[in-house]
Amino acid sequence: MPGAEIRPPRRVLLLGGGDATRELVEAVARHVSLEIEEVPTAIEGLEALRRRDYDVVVTDPATSIEEDLAYLREGQWLRPGLRAVLLAERGTPEDVIDAMRAGAFACFVSLADRLAIIEMLRAALRREEWRNGIEVICAHRDWIKLRVNCRLLTAERLIHFMNETRKDLVDEDRDRLIAAFREILINAMEHGCGFNPDQVIEVSAVKTLRAIVYHFHDPGQGFAHGPLPHAAQSADDPLTHLLTRDEQGMRAGGFGLLLARHLVDELIHNDRGNEVLLIKYTDK
Repeated sequence: MPGAEIRPPRRVLLLGGGDATRELVEAVARHVSLEIEEVPTAIEGLEALRRRDYDVVVTDPATSIEEDLAYLREGQWLRPGLRAVLLAERGTPEDVIDAMRAGAFACFVSLADRLAIIEMLRAALRREEWRNGIEVICAHRDWIKLRVNCRLLTAERLIHFMNETRKDLVDEDRDRLIAAFREILINAMEHGCGFNPDQVIEVSAVKTLRAIVYHFHDPGQGFAHGPLPHAAQSADDPLTHLLTRDEQGMRAGGFGLLLARHLVDELIHNDRGNEVLLIKYTDK
């Protein structure tokens, strides 16, 4: 179209140049204009960062998470705010936690879910305001405490990280647990913070011998006092709340709490409604 803005291709740097990484990035390139550069080693990858900026750096699955994190730290010194997607053929929850702490955009400890990797690469390539948004307060395998800012992009990344730390569960149980985690996280960001990126939510994940527990605390006014006409859980007909949401100019939704209750064993909130516990028993 005459006068249409011509956007330059987004630049991706591939470390290692492995076939698996290249195929994933090429799948993204079918829908996004990309300029792809490959370098065989991390040393050459740092030299590339000295020469120019990249929208995303993708590591080689053949290298360990430890090696990828060493590259990331050096790369962030050269290019503050570097978006790096770390790929590995295997890894531990500690590796994922270290990646969160180091400010990786995403970290995959398996290449089994190609669609999830492609979607995260597409998210990393969005040209929107970027800051990490995930602060690790304390963390080890069985107890993680975070502060996260209220951006949808941050939510997507955190949901991904939580999924990667729970590879010990069978797929069906993990999918249900992470789906519930997503619903409560998005609910807290939308209703507790109004998607204000200057607001933060505290999120904890604890694994006991018998259960996995997620705790959410948002700075909002809560919801427990009286009915919620915009939420499905408050209506006799779960669809009538959609009319209320439309009248109030709210996005489609309102099923979060109702859905989460059916995905985990217990959902408990405090008297104000700005703190929620999700509990999934693992000793059944």
